[in-house]
Amino acid sequence: MSSSIKNYQRKKINHKFAPVAAKMARKGSICSRLFKMDKMRKIIFALFVYFALFTGASCIKDTGCQDKTIQSEQAAIAAYAAANGITGTTHSSGVYYQIMNPGSGPTPTVNSQVSVKYTGKRIDGTIFDSQTTTPVTFTVGGTIPGFQIGLQLIQKGGVIKMIIPSSLAYGCSGQGTIAGNTILFFEVELVDVL
Repeated sequence: MSSSIKNYQRKKINHKFAPVAAKMARKGSICSRLFKMDKMRKIIFALFVYFALFTGASCIKDTGCQDKTIQSEQAAIAAYAAANGITGTTHSSGVYYQIMNPGSGPTPTVNSQVSVKYTGKRIDGTIFDSQTTTPVTFTVGGTIPGFQIGLQLIQKGGVIKMIIPSSLAYGCSGQGTIAGNTILFFEVELVDVL
């Protein structure tokens, strides 16, 4: 083949592939943009993980919370009872109680609706809740375990004083103004079993 024919064919071939070459050039720039985008995504992802781990960690509940044992609170319960003239009995659960009036009539169960008047205190003497004029109605099973135990020891019209270990109250997590691992005192009048 003559050199002029070869040059013509090369020009023709190059001419045919010119649009493809242009596309390839554009793809190169798109690829480089994608590569940069990929870097940006990696940076954004790394920042997201950082914030999720370090700023979101405060949203995770502390699972290191541990209830005090009833045995570890017995001395404090006995001291409070002695200081406040409460002479009672320790229930097998650990609730210390004194029945002031056993009442008469039906005894509530966990499923019973009851109407009560009560005062609730921390053992430092601070009243955290009190309902002594108008009775409150609720289901026994909807209360803290120590309160459930005490209510089932009296009958309608009965009155009981209870010192409840923290693990049978609100445990290590506490509730509202009641700090975790707080021993509670209640004086309760069981007005009615509904």
